[in-house]
Amino acid sequence: MGATIEPSTEKIATRVAYGKALAELARENTNIVVLDADLSGSTQTKFFAKEFPERFFNMGIAEANMVSTAAGLAKAGKIPFVSSFAMFAAGRAWEQVRNSVAHNHANVKICATHAGLTVGEDGASHQIIEDIALMKSIPGMTVLVPADAKETEKIMQVIAGYDGPVYLRLGRSALPVLFDENYKFEIGKANIVKEGSDLSIMACGVMVHMALEAAKILEQEQKLSVEIINVASIKPLDVATVVKSAQKTKRVIVAEEHNVCGGLGDSVASALLENSIEKIKFKRLGVNDIFGQSGKAEELLVHYGLSTDNLVKISKDILIS
Repeated sequence: MGATIEPSTEKIATRVAYGKALAELARENTNIVVLDADLSGSTQTKFFAKEFPERFFNMGIAEANMVSTAAGLAKAGKIPFVSSFAMFAAGRAWEQVRNSVAHNHANVKICATHAGLTVGEDGASHQIIEDIALMKSIPGMTVLVPADAKETEKIMQVIAGYDGPVYLRLGRSALPVLFDENYKFEIGKANIVKEGSDLSIMACGVMVHMALEAAKILEQEQKLSVEIINVASIKPLDVATVVKSAQKTKRVIVAEEHNVCGGLGDSVASALLENSIEKIKFKRLGVNDIFGQSGKAEELLVHYGLSTDNLVKISKDILIS
């Protein structure tokens, strides 16, 4: 539980924070190695490659081979960080992630950039909105989605010392900085960034700062008290925090840049159902089971309803229905 967070005017992409944190960690831990699929300029592993060329492996456009190689390096005592676009890391290499990495509980960190609609102009073929569902379904896989650059940095510090497979979902677009150096991340724990009593908005990634903005509007216009929970740890889910908040407000909205099928919303709904939370109004806000399209990131988010304005509208609807 923490004080209310105010989004900063400073914006940094989580992929950039990832790349810089990776190079920083590698200075301290010589077992860290990096494998990239010919996209180091985009995934930001370029910082690592420049400083540690002997520990950097450009595997070419061969993601399945890259993941299998990483599993072997992990079994040899290395800590491989595997990077590519999320469409390829979670999609094209899914079989190898399942069989070579997760089945063997290999200590591989799959750090996938360019996830979600905010890939933008690259279009539907690259805008993976199914990756959380794909990774969440794999036994033993930890799935994490940071809300800003600082949380990305903190997550990197944690997973570098965590023994087991991790899927880290990163974005292309710059996001407002929410947290400071004092922020603490823990796998399996959600972060209450704003306390409230009338409505709970549980969000991850790009939707967290929008939830905070929506809460401010709702409180100014409607005098409503909105609780905002940053659920960066999708799996394992912080069931206790989710359930406690829902019990308090009796109204829950889950917001994510992902298909409504199989994402954070489904995990939260299952947690509430399994804990027999009664008389709760519940709404999932995500991509409504359709593919994306080419366009500017900001325009796509608005087109698919992933905006502050739509969060305000849905919040009003759930409060008066």
